Amino acid sequence: QVQLVESGGGLVQAGGSLRLSCAASGRTFIIYAMGWFRQAPGKEREFVATINWSGGNTYAADSVKGRFTISRDNAKNTVYLQMNSLKPEDTAVYYCAAEGRVVPGRWDYWGQGTQVTVSS
Repeated sequence: QVQLVESGGGLVQAGGSLRLSCAASGRTFIIYAMGWFRQAPGKEREFVATINWSGGNTYAADSVKGRFTISRDNAKNTVYLQMNSLKPEDTAVYYCAAEGRVVPGRWDYWGQGTQVTVSS
């Protein structure tokens, strides 16, 4: 019912910046919040940041707080993740997810992921 497509990943030097985009399509009116997660090789998926679709309230994980900023453009049905001061430990596949309005805290829809590699 909702399709999510991430873009903007790539290779960057430590200390550099990237901006990830997640475009939503389909029944976007059911979205309550959008979020970013990441998964590094051999590690479990990790929460990164979330933003409410209507109010714009944000929350970020301690590991990225102060460096990453999540934002939205409702007119474009797109959420962004601005990543600054990147570290090698930020290397992971980054996934966009959408939370529906029926079950709080359940991430109902996921994108395919985009690779972010930070070199030293």
